[in-house]
Amino acid sequence: MAAGPGAPRVVLGVSGGIAAYKACEVLRLLTESGHDVVVVPTEAALNFVGAATWEALSGHPVSTDVWSDAAAVPHVRLGQSADLVLVAPATADLMARAVHGRADDLLAATLLTARCPVVMAPAMHTEMWEHPATVDNVAALRRRGILVLDPAVGRLTGSDSGRGRLPDPVELVAVARRVLARGVDGLRPDLSGRRVVISAGGTREPLDPVRYLGNRSSGRQGWALAQTALSRGAEVVLVAANVSLGDPAGAKVIRVGTAAQMHDAMRAEAAAADAVVMAAAVADFRPAVRHDTKVKKGGSDPEPLVLVRNADILAEISADKRPGQVVVGFAAETNDVLANGRAKLASKGCDLLVVNEVGDRRGFETADNEAVILDADGLALEVPRGPKEALADTVWDLVSARLSR
Repeated sequence: MAAGPGAPRVVLGVSGGIAAYKACEVLRLLTESGHDVVVVPTEAALNFVGAATWEALSGHPVSTDVWSDAAAVPHVRLGQSADLVLVAPATADLMARAVHGRADDLLAATLLTARCPVVMAPAMHTEMWEHPATVDNVAALRRRGILVLDPAVGRLTGSDSGRGRLPDPVELVAVARRVLARGVDGLRPDLSGRRVVISAGGTREPLDPVRYLGNRSSGRQGWALAQTALSRGAEVVLVAANVSLGDPAGAKVIRVGTAAQMHDAMRAEAAAADAVVMAAAVADFRPAVRHDTKVKKGGSDPEPLVLVRNADILAEISADKRPGQVVVGFAAETNDVLANGRAKLASKGCDLLVVNEVGDRRGFETADNEAVILDADGLALEVPRGPKEALADTVWDLVSARLSR
């Protein structure tokens, strides 16, 4: 899909790491979704992917220095005209040069002249990411309002594994699109320096090795909450129950299965969080007995299924809430939405409760959602049906306001 008039203008910076090849997919996803992308590689990046590839995929000429097409003053024009600068991968060297305001190539100069949101996706070996110099440089960039994503954990160059892997291109583009959607607000990552913990998906309570009690939650609303929080600068921990989606770029993802596992993970992670959002559909009950082998049909009616209560994670976290911490719950209702929501808000003790009516293609397993957000002071904010990211941004607007008090 070619970029038309008024298309978002993105500068895709590519620095010299082996993950540069993944930036080709980032470029393809951006251009196919209608973005006008100019690639600005470093000289080192061209050792991994040649200029001809970037030019063919973007439709724009490629240069690494400030002298090519000097009459157009590219080192100033690119930064001035961009709606977003996305650097993927961002090496330790590139970030160090950015911290010190170097302008020794076209990408570094563009970062100095950019007056739009800047997103950096680091990729390097674990030892380089954890080195005190890199830690300090990342902190400095974040203080200046640059959104620096945490790298993913996984296979690195050679036989090494650890934190330092470039996040999946699909997830990088999701962050880029969220930052672009925020426009000028993207220049102010209002959750920068905040640690948020989000639960997502639906727990499954085993009856035997084959069967379980579960629900229809896909985890998409939790993912939208994670992606929007990341685009607003937060450190994100995502506790995911039975979700098949790819890890959001920059998030720490903890995979769980049952309500008990989610309870343990959420209680451990919530202790140091600025905000906790319980978006997961957690089973209220579990079978009293879990059979080690498959329960056979046999020739008679089955024994009645005995259920026992699971721990109420939201109520526990709300009861232990620290001063200044914000706790948000979600409630899926099928009838008497406001009345049930108000009762649940009072019983759970959370700061905000997002109540959505489910059923008839609403809430679960859909790309959109609608809800009413309640608080103890009488707020009843209606969020009309729209993308789940829109509801997520509204939630973070309310959370951010409370964190700033």
